[in-house]
Amino acid sequence: MSASENGTKLAILPEQCRAARALLNLSQDQLVALSGVPKRTLVRFEAAEVKPQMRTVDALQRALEAAGVEFIAENGGGAGVRLKRGAPA
Repeated sequence: MSASENGTKLAILPEQCRAARALLNLSQDQLVALSGVPKRTLVRFEAAEVKPQMRTVDALQRALEAAGVEFIAENGGGAGVRLKRGAPA
């Protein structure tokens, strides 16, 4: 169960966004198409140049989760991302 599915709110980090794209083999252009977030915003977020509005981060997180990853909250071991069980690799 992902953080957004169990009712907790997780603001993903730029590193998690990049890692999720890598796990899913998605380009920035593909994530832009899935999320509706402008490419310039995505590029700047992933480079940690800006902290976008929460709705922008939410859109990225929802798109990536729908594509097959789940985000792991900070729990002492560091925030992370992994493929969902049964998700195509």
